[in-house]
Amino acid sequence: MPHVLRLSVCTCLLLFSVCSTHAEDSWPAFRGPSGQGLAADCQPPKQFGPQDKLDWKTAIPGQGWSSPVLLDGQLWMTTAIPGEAGNELSLQAIGVDAESGRILHQIELISLTDPEEIHDDNSYASPTPVLDQERVYCHFGTFGTAAVNRQTGEIVWKENSLQIDHQGGPGSSPVATEDLLILTLDGADKQFVIALNKSDGSTAWRRKRSAPFRDNPITHRAFATPLLWKQDGQTILISPAADQAHAYDAKTGEELWYVRYQGFSNVPAPVADDAHAYLCTGFFKPVLGAIRWGGSGDVTETHLEWTYDRSVSTIPSPILVEDKIFTVNESGILVCLNAQTGKILRKRRLPGNYSASPVYAGGKLYFCSEEGKVLLVSADEELSIDETNDLQEAIKASPAVSGNRLYLRTESHLCRFSEK
Repeated sequence: MPHVLRLSVCTCLLLFSVCSTHAEDSWPAFRGPSGQGLAADCQPPKQFGPQDKLDWKTAIPGQGWSSPVLLDGQLWMTTAIPGEAGNELSLQAIGVDAESGRILHQIELISLTDPEEIHDDNSYASPTPVLDQERVYCHFGTFGTAAVNRQTGEIVWKENSLQIDHQGGPGSSPVATEDLLILTLDGADKQFVIALNKSDGSTAWRRKRSAPFRDNPITHRAFATPLLWKQDGQTILISPAADQAHAYDAKTGEELWYVRYQGFSNVPAPVADDAHAYLCTGFFKPVLGAIRWGGSGDVTETHLEWTYDRSVSTIPSPILVEDKIFTVNESGILVCLNAQTGKILRKRRLPGNYSASPVYAGGKLYFCSEEGKVLLVSADEELSIDETNDLQEAIKASPAVSGNRLYLRTESHLCRFSEK
């Protein structure tokens, strides 16, 4: 089994200089091109609001907490719209012109009758789509997956056989390599990762979670979006699950290593640098852990370098800026740790409650609260709140950043703010 080696300096620069190494209007997946919420070279506005630096504001029908994604002047997201009959639901893709805010496409992908109930804090359209040059790929967990031509709005293919018991609704967003669309489905009944061929939706590989679970099926569930990480020409998929996280070869599905812990219903996506992969374990006692690269098989006793278990998030993803890792939990406790040692550097409370994952842009951390406030926090040990912007609508979707523009999805609108 191949060992995972350290990144070269060249690869690190490629991954972390997000805005300088990608097209300016590129935020094609959950948490952007890097999958880690990093837009260091971008300069979105720091002060903004309903009447300040707002380019446009577009009403989005239905309900959905998927985050906006952006490529070549198009924004995409998903939504769930109730039918005329109370037991009907239409799962749709929404395409928006990034310059004008005009809705270009509104496409029904899946029609449901009597869908299973979801958690009150979730939506039927929470997983974020992923884009490539030709298509938008939309995933709704057990309810189905679809590929849509971004220009024509035509449905290219649909896959609806990957059914699991979420017991709370869908959460994990898809990720994409050059040829594959990778989905994680961790239900109470079945837990697996599957790669579909982007061309036609056929299965390229499928891997069952290999480590043991506890007896209670409710503790088998997870909702985390995986991270794609490149090392020495190999693309590695870091995929947290309940009670375990796995590293797979994204091309073949070969399991490279796994780590064991106790935790379930975990939502945060992992982050990584050239030394470690960092992940959150979930309920009931969430832990943030650092796994050193280079292991194979079960690395729990050999490569788990540090853990931290105070006020760790179970929903917002952590964010890694240089040698510091920041995590805010649902009730607003923000923690700054030394990424290499796990030593706590600072803790403070932010006002509000949090579901959205933060982004880093223009030297600031952007935190979006469920109460509709966007806080700009210094990315250092001070954790100073430098700006507070009130959008006056609930926010659970994570932001998208492009150049001098900030895209925010609120409870009922998509907004673009820009720094002139």
